[in-house]
Amino acid sequence: MTTATLDRTVLPDEKGIIAAVESSRQLAAFLSTKCETQRVELVNESEQREVIEMPTFALRLLGEILSELALGNTVKVVPIHAELTSQEGADLLNVSRPHLVKLLDEGALPFTKTGKHRRIKFADLIAYKKQREQASYSAMDALAAQAQEFGMGYE
Repeated sequence: MTTATLDRTVLPDEKGIIAAVESSRQLAAFLSTKCETQRVELVNESEQREVIEMPTFALRLLGEILSELALGNTVKVVPIHAELTSQEGADLLNVSRPHLVKLLDEGALPFTKTGKHRRIKFADLIAYKKQREQASYSAMDALAAQAQEFGMGYE
């Protein structure tokens, strides 16, 4: 298993944001294709050109990354099979590490131990996060329905 390195955080500077905005727009024009691959031409500062063939889904992912960078956000790419530390998992779920450890010990999430250290699969964290979000949306829908039923001004 791969252990993710989530500690390298680089925020885009103003020049990077401007470049991300423009390249995101240009890339979006080519992403409506039904083709499985696209040819991309790279040109370096010496005007040397290299054409590479890339899967269209990889270019879509690049477009999403550029869109986030254009907003000034940092982006991390984590392989789906990566294993995270309990602190990295807590950061991903936006909870404290002790709370995540409690969830792990209660069996809410599967994990493995490497010595004394817990490791959580990224895919399991994402599945738990989606499940938690779905439960939250269901509760909000139930509250909204109840408010309408009692005529609380949400008509």
